[in-house]
Amino acid sequence: MEPKYYLYCLADFTLITTSLIYGIKLLKKRNFLLGFEWLVVTFSATNLLTNALTGEQVFLNISLFCDAFSRTVGVPVIAVAGMMAVTHRYKPSTAADVMYVVGGLAATVVVWAADFMVGPKPYFYLVMWSLFSAYVAYVIKKLLSVGEKLVAVGMILALISAQTIASIYDFYHIPGDDDHAVFYTIAMLVWAYQSVVFYYAYCALERTQAQEWSLNRGYALGGLGRTSR
Repeated sequence: MEPKYYLYCLADFTLITTSLIYGIKLLKKRNFLLGFEWLVVTFSATNLLTNALTGEQVFLNISLFCDAFSRTVGVPVIAVAGMMAVTHRYKPSTAADVMYVVGGLAATVVVWAADFMVGPKPYFYLVMWSLFSAYVAYVIKKLLSVGEKLVAVGMILALISAQTIASIYDFYHIPGDDDHAVFYTIAMLVWAYQSVVFYYAYCALERTQAQEWSLNRGYALGGLGRTSR
């Protein structure tokens, strides 16, 4: 086995570990949508690693479908909806969470299997990820506005690196990388980094929300006290 395959497996294992750990952390914060998407990444990366170790095509196919799910709706729709809990105080019901997932699976099947999507599919993926990047830019602006400069810098790096990966994914072939091992090694490390920094951005904005709520509650109680007097 060539050295690049050891690096490939290491990058894959890194993605499995980070997405699993931070997916569970997000679920503990009662954010089903973000946690679910991170665990989809874990499942995809696990199947990809199993394919690399066994050579069984079925594991690769499962991973590719999960990858299609993440690029179609998992990241640009479901992850954004989950992140909106701390950017727009958007907290969907359990039924809405389920609808996001079911609708996302249905959309992925169409994108994955429909003949009319064969040609436009790469462009569709790029557009969806670019929309996600636009939202990430908004998150960065919000982080800066509340003084979370370090986390904002981390998010800037995630935005640039992930958008670069999305932009070349289906359009550029690294010379000599006929099996795409080098590209996927870089991509998986980028996605692993993204799964980590998104969690800390979420926590930073969640803290800001809690502080704002506490401050507003203090004002309300103070006003109530003055009124009673």
